[in-house]
Amino acid sequence: MSILVVLLPSRERTGVAGAERSEAAPEYPFVLSADGLGVARQGRATAALLPKADTVIAWLSPTDVSWHRVNLPRAPSAKLRAALTGVLEEQLLDEMSSVHLAVAPGAAAGAPTWVAALHRQWLAGHLAALEKAGAFVERVVPAVWPGDLAQGHFFTASDAADGSSAQTWVAFGDNDGVRCVRMAGTLVREQLPVWARQGVRWSASPAVAAQAERWLGAPVAVLSEAEHALQAVRSLWNLRQFDLAARARGSRLLRNTWKRVLTPAWRPVRVGLLSLVVLQLLGMNLWAWYQRSQIEDKKAAMVALVKASHPAIGTIVDAPLQMRRATDNLRAAAGRVGDADLESALAMATLAWPDGQAPAQSLRFEGSRLTLAVAGWSGDQVERFRARLRSAGWAVESAEGRLTLSRADGPRSPL
Repeated sequence: MSILVVLLPSRERTGVAGAERSEAAPEYPFVLSADGLGVARQGRATAALLPKADTVIAWLSPTDVSWHRVNLPRAPSAKLRAALTGVLEEQLLDEMSSVHLAVAPGAAAGAPTWVAALHRQWLAGHLAALEKAGAFVERVVPAVWPGDLAQGHFFTASDAADGSSAQTWVAFGDNDGVRCVRMAGTLVREQLPVWARQGVRWSASPAVAAQAERWLGAPVAVLSEAEHALQAVRSLWNLRQFDLAARARGSRLLRNTWKRVLTPAWRPVRVGLLSLVVLQLLGMNLWAWYQRSQIEDKKAAMVALVKASHPAIGTIVDAPLQMRRATDNLRAAAGRVGDADLESALAMATLAWPDGQAPAQSLRFEGSRLTLAVAGWSGDQVERFRARLRSAGWAVESAEGRLTLSRADGPRSPL
């Protein structure tokens, strides 16, 4: 997954800052990486001409972030920013409305934690300019941060807008916070005995590497600005919090969710879902094969039964119908009465005939339907006659002095 790191220019301490200058399209240094480890491309471009990437991250210079150690207030997330303002109000020199705050990753309420403070309008201006050009910044990371692993980095920076009067700086971060001082001052000499200790990971930009090694009296790792920026990207920090938190809507939300699913952290989930789909497809096909084999076995058993019972039947097309027809033919040939024959209909009519009623005036048998002409039957007698035959599986229709008897399951006459 490609990553674009945009290096925000240091905020000017005099005059109008960064994105608020009259410059219509400021250029941003950028680093493009295919995996967040190696540099694939770097350069400078306006926001509109920045290369496209799956993830965009903004990088802040050490001189633009101050750090404060506080006990994280016990407050709901919606009111945490206001609670931090009350805690840090006396420690910050600027008006709280112009300060943006961010809490360390994994901070717990009531426990000591680090809070980053930076100029809100300056950061918001750059984020708005980038997002207006289509570069949606998902994270904002500091170059150096406090932590258990002591780290120091030598670099050059300038307060001037034209880049002149560049000076060498050193940023040092450990459990006591982050200190960023000029090499030319007296403070850095006072800190040398404290910083030049074992276990510190020192690095320097190529331009000041020799100066850093002379000052420390020990070798340092040479990191270009791009490599140092990628090192910061691999941290857990994200300064884009509270009112500057990234908000994804619509297609951006879907895109960000899809990118998150494609990250290495989600690989077990992807593998699990793919395995589940494959197993489901395999199971459905195996079950379909089993069901198909069961049906074929039943068909084969039915054909074998038909062949064994009625050898005269040739090609099997509709086994139940052919068996019924063959059985009816055999019954008729043997002279036995069938369920749909005239004799069966007359026998059932005789059993259900009302007491005291005269015999039928006439009868007609047609297609397994027996029609009897009767006269003088009351409605109750017709209903009783119908009820008696219904229980035996016969249906009775009454119209204009005629009663028509038929099998309730339909006619079944031999062919």
